[in-house]
Amino acid sequence: QVQLVESGGGLVQAGGSLRLSCAASGRAFTRYALGWLRQAPGKEREFVAALRWESGNTFYAESVEGRSTLSKDNTKRTVYLQMNHLKPRDSAVYYCAVSLSTFNDKVSLGREREYDYWGQGTQVTVSS
Repeated sequence: QVQLVESGGGLVQAGGSLRLSCAASGRAFTRYALGWLRQAPGKEREFVAALRWESGNTFYAESVEGRSTLSKDNTKRTVYLQMNHLKPRDSAVYYCAVSLSTFNDKVSLGREREYDYWGQGTQVTVSS
């Protein structure tokens, strides 16, 4: 079992930045991917970005690529999603999730069904 706790959300002006954090605790899996997915009101959950922990490989949705960066702290078992140039369309609840799959590609890790553990989410609101 693994627990995931997101933090770093908040209210920002369009064009601003946020750094979301996802801290993992509990069982330490040898190989896994950690993904960020978001859900805006009335919309389905949408893939944002993912990172394979063991390799550090990162994957980004086109909607955020170029203005978002994933990083990780192995000691803290934490993944960070730095989001810059935020837009109102980025407003959503952002969830981190762990996939125990061995996939190492964006298409696979972009599938919601590939994730096994989920955090409670952190709200991001971008005002215009």
